[in-house]
Amino acid sequence: MSSKNSSPERGLFSRIFRRTIAADIIQGVIVGCVLAFIAASVIMSVAAFGVMTSTNGWVTTMQAGKPGNSIPLKAAMASMLPATNVAEEAVYWTATKDSTKQTLNGAHDYVLHFPAGGLPPVDAFWSLSMTEANNRMVANPINRYSVGDRSGLVPNADGSVDIYMQNTAPAGHETNWLPAPTGNFKLWLRAYQPGQAILNGSYKVPAVTEVK
Repeated sequence: MSSKNSSPERGLFSRIFRRTIAADIIQGVIVGCVLAFIAASVIMSVAAFGVMTSTNGWVTTMQAGKPGNSIPLKAAMASMLPATNVAEEAVYWTATKDSTKQTLNGAHDYVLHFPAGGLPPVDAFWSLSMTEANNRMVANPINRYSVGDRSGLVPNADGSVDIYMQNTAPAGHETNWLPAPTGNFKLWLRAYQPGQAILNGSYKVPAVTEVK
């Protein structure tokens, strides 16, 4: 009896209906995963933004690696600063803007001027490195990827120190030159075993200034 009531049309409708339900479930799962990823990214960004400070164009945080950090903040720190140390071991600053809030770009020449006695106070060492916008190191003709207190920087007559960041060598200042790419770049300043002035926030990294 049931076979007589069956028809090709009903069988086709049944197959389409079953496939539509399965497709809806799959699409729902995909959409849910995408929304969850977006939501997690937003939550992580909000958590990270809340503990970041910006001074003179340099962004940093003292919260990285803290045992009491929330899960979103731990995830944000792992994404932004993987394998980072606690602040007592190392503090990191990044800069992508100059003193006028313009994006750092190798089409311009820049200087980072540390006044006499104004180098990062550390018990270990400090270094300044540069990456392209994609966070990769910048290839350059002299194979120099960082400068710091162990690279033989030459001070000025008054004891201040200038670091030159540009695409071509600064005449007479090659020792203090950190080569820049032709496009946008990011600066990374790292202080290992930072002094108390860094940990309590009283030390301020000078702004990066364009050389006119």
